[in-house]
Amino acid sequence: MAQQLGGQPILILKEGATRSREEEARNNNFAAAKAVASAVRSTLGPKGMDKMLIDSMGDITITNDGVTILKEMDIEHPAAKMMVEIAKTQDNEVGDGTTSAVVIAGELLKNAEGLIAQKVHPTVIAEGYRMAAEKSLEILGGIAIAVKPTDTAMLKNIAGTALTGKNAEVQKDWLCDVVVKAVVSVTDPDGKADLAHINVEKKAGASVDDTELIEGMVIDKERAHPAMPKTVKNARILVLNAALEFKKTEVSATIRISTPGQAQAFLDEEEHMVRAMVDKVVASGASVIFCQKGIDDVAQHFLAKAGILAVRRVKKSDCENLARATGATIVNSIDAITAQDLGTAGLVEERKISGDEMIYVSKCKNPKAVSIVIRGGTEHVVDELERAVHDALMVVSVVIEGKKIVPGGGAPETELSLRLREYAATVGGRAQLAIEAFAAAMEIIPRTLAENAGHDPIDLLVDMRAAHEAGKKTFGINADTGKPADMLRAGVVEPLRVKTQAISSAAEAAVMILRIDDIVASAKAPEPAPGAGGMPPGGMGGMGGMPPGMGGY
Repeated sequence: MAQQLGGQPILILKEGATRSREEEARNNNFAAAKAVASAVRSTLGPKGMDKMLIDSMGDITITNDGVTILKEMDIEHPAAKMMVEIAKTQDNEVGDGTTSAVVIAGELLKNAEGLIAQKVHPTVIAEGYRMAAEKSLEILGGIAIAVKPTDTAMLKNIAGTALTGKNAEVQKDWLCDVVVKAVVSVTDPDGKADLAHINVEKKAGASVDDTELIEGMVIDKERAHPAMPKTVKNARILVLNAALEFKKTEVSATIRISTPGQAQAFLDEEEHMVRAMVDKVVASGASVIFCQKGIDDVAQHFLAKAGILAVRRVKKSDCENLARATGATIVNSIDAITAQDLGTAGLVEERKISGDEMIYVSKCKNPKAVSIVIRGGTEHVVDELERAVHDALMVVSVVIEGKKIVPGGGAPETELSLRLREYAATVGGRAQLAIEAFAAAMEIIPRTLAENAGHDPIDLLVDMRAAHEAGKKTFGINADTGKPADMLRAGVVEPLRVKTQAISSAAEAAVMILRIDDIVASAKAPEPAPGAGGMPPGGMGGMGGMPPGMGGY
């Protein structure tokens, strides 16, 4: 980058830095963003295809989940990274609709490109897009349907829509049942469902049908000692956040032992201290212990003799969920254990699942934390099933909190497209063109659903528009027949927040990319030469990195 000053070029950027301006910069960004959108577009909808991703280590991921595809792809371009951010935000906020959000953002930029070619200024387009996004949220609010958190059938439909098009579809009804029961179990009286209280464990082996909901917790640990019982019925459970082992002194001290008898007395006293700890546990009436810290060998021996099942080094999050599931109180000191701190469970047992021992705490009364054990034929099937279940859990919890749903199958987008065109006519001016471009971009969702299902997108779009013009707001695409159908009656429904989040984040990202007219990229730092080990040139030669005058130190 140089400026001429009396024939003398003035360099203001470091050597090797690059700069692209206005049209070149914009086209560069648009192309990258559209490439990301087209990469995930074929995965959208009930008939979407999967992608196989192979990372630098050779690990394989097979998935249909937009955000997973974009995270696994090693994306370098800055504008493309912004598209990945849309998917991540969508996933963190509402769990589903990641592909839709990215595809809409790509289409918004494609339509903006057409307007810029007609000499409409990017600022005007950005303003029109903002107005259209605001109006979209208003229109969506108008077509949303209220749903009660107790309406289990509707919650199952919502989970079903999130699972459709993924490998989990084979056992959709059973999985929807598991997901809805799990979310309802952990929902607080104020209507908040915290998914941290649903513990999802995945194990390859068996089949998808063997996926189960445990009304309690599943801990990926084994018994501390083989002599402990494998099964405890009507268990009284102690959740302990203190070590069952000999306490070392806080201060460093030296103990001098002069006779063998003193050494033996010292060891006997250690054993006596551990035994006293175990006696306190036994006295509380506990038959199962989950300890967050360690249990030493002597304590294991005494606990096994007392017929107590003990598990050590249990994760903090698992301990908290165990307390919620069994009604126990986490005890931080062995001296403070009382019978009131114990929780209960109908059955605690150690089971061997595909070669690994796991502790099942089940048959809890009214558990406020539950576990889902996901099974499938191979690692890849189990991983994809876990992603599908995560999406379903998220959407059900979003509906329980938001209590609003919209029909799926491209119905809200078709309705938005028509209403935004009407709104554009009332706005007038150049912003009208941008609002119309936004309205046209909405149709990418029904168009893509039709294409991925192998139907003619143009015929279907025409039929969809006709249905919506006739006031059938809930009509979307039936992927099987290729005709518009009532999505509410078909049970294809999504949370309102999935749609509002997708549209607002896609519009924000598109506006941000649209407003960039200059890209200045610094020169990349040179790679260290092989064998140099990242040292500065010249090695350590006399501490060459020292400032002048520091030589005497």
